[in-house]
Amino acid sequence: MITLIGYMGSGKSSVGKALASKLGLAFCDLDDEIEFQSGRDIAFIFKNYGEFFFRKLERKILKEQLHKTNSILSLGGGTPCFYNNIDLINKQSTSFYLQSTPTILQSRLEKEKEARPIISSLDNNELLAFIEHNLVERKKYYSKAKHVIINTDLAQSVNQIITLSHENIH
Repeated sequence: MITLIGYMGSGKSSVGKALASKLGLAFCDLDDEIEFQSGRDIAFIFKNYGEFFFRKLERKILKEQLHKTNSILSLGGGTPCFYNNIDLINKQSTSFYLQSTPTILQSRLEKEKEARPIISSLDNNELLAFIEHNLVERKKYYSKAKHVIINTDLAQSVNQIITLSHENIH
């Protein structure tokens, strides 16, 4: 099991899908799985039930997914930061932190603001400040990943992950 962590816009889904395709493994996006199992989108869950409810549901589904083998799991940006999720992730998978600079994340997320309610109301300067603040808070969790990949090129990131995990894919 390979698990991809990182901030929103860091390329977890893109890298995960490409990696799964190249290795012939299943791919799961945890946010998509939460929406599928709950029958609600994440924005609805946050708005109507709150973050505490969401994080409990997220942890339950994370545990289910970590028991699967021969797969690539892409996590939500906050998943490693709650409960002891990062320790659980590292115990049951080979984790990779897909790292990007705040300005790269900003340029990617500017194009996706409508689809991401948490940032949809921010202007571009506010968005950069929001990203920088969150990265500082999350660094202690993200840095616990077994491997760090500087994700600037999709193919290069996929190849790096394959090289680093060839003995750990199970």
